[in-house]
Amino acid sequence: MKKQQGLTLIGFVFILIIVGFFAYMAMKLVPAYAEYMGVVKAMNSLASEPDLATKSPEDIQRDLAFKGSFQYADDNVFSPQNIHIKNGPAGGTLQVKYDKDIPFLYNIDFLLHFDKTVPLKPSGGA
Repeated sequence: MKKQQGLTLIGFVFILIIVGFFAYMAMKLVPAYAEYMGVVKAMNSLASEPDLATKSPEDIQRDLAFKGSFQYADDNVFSPQNIHIKNGPAGGTLQVKYDKDIPFLYNIDFLLHFDKTVPLKPSGGA
């Protein structure tokens, strides 16, 4: 007598539920990480501008929000409390730090914390 091998219907449904759960989780999380990649791209683009040292923090925030809009970044990401500019003799840094709250199931949410710092060119140019 030959022994049967394979997956039962109950086993298949169980695997399908697990795969569906992780696929749903990915559908919720991937857009937030894609937005973060757009924020990083906008920050790197802005940091490489040669006339950045002559701009005020408000101008930098406005330019960052403008560049971020092409990357499908949310306007709330570029609010004044999320953007920090530090100047120094060897250049400075531009930091964007924000939290993203993503509803998942019932009363379960994902809280994602994003924090990126890029170096700015020194005022003399490099």
